[in-house]
Amino acid sequence: MNDKSGSPPSSIQFSGRNREKGIFMDRDGTVSEEVGYMYHAGLYKPFPWTGEAVRRINQSGYKAILITNQAGIERGYFPESMVHEVHNVLGAELDRWSAHLDGIYYCPHRPETQCDCRKPKPGMILRASEEMNIELSESYMIGDRFVDVLAAHGAGVKSVLLRSGDGMIELEKHGKTSALQPHFVADNLLHAVEAILNGQVR
Repeated sequence: MNDKSGSPPSSIQFSGRNREKGIFMDRDGTVSEEVGYMYHAGLYKPFPWTGEAVRRINQSGYKAILITNQAGIERGYFPESMVHEVHNVLGAELDRWSAHLDGIYYCPHRPETQCDCRKPKPGMILRASEEMNIELSESYMIGDRFVDVLAAHGAGVKSVLLRSGDGMIELEKHGKTSALQPHFVADNLLHAVEAILNGQVR
């Protein structure tokens, strides 16, 4: 699956086709360890439960889609090619579990650019929905930060906040103050996927 950088959604028509359902996932702190700016692919460490979690998504019929902010590109901290190298590492790990991602979308912009794709804006989710024929009202976003929660609400998908990555800090900071809250709080990605597939996230 080719990575797609943040850009305006293309116009695609799906007349006569059934809509798909998707599970959108943040990257750092959600499918992999949070290590700050990923300036070398050797730093990238998927969580040990990620392969099983994504495989369960694949087996369920949902589309598995990665949605990630990568401002380090525009800031010049690492080249855009590094994002692809990191995702090749993730792809190799998923291959070990007979799992795969159906789509990868990333935003290369700094917050100051005020683009439409950087979370907490829902641009990447909306673009994926249009390009992959995703029914947002039956889809989910999993992440470890409230920007993921806000992006989910903005796109009209249900949100799951994780305690992994920065999740515990985020809960302490925004859990009682943010007007928009997650639909479910899970320990990690696998727990979140199980909760979604079991009908616990409403």
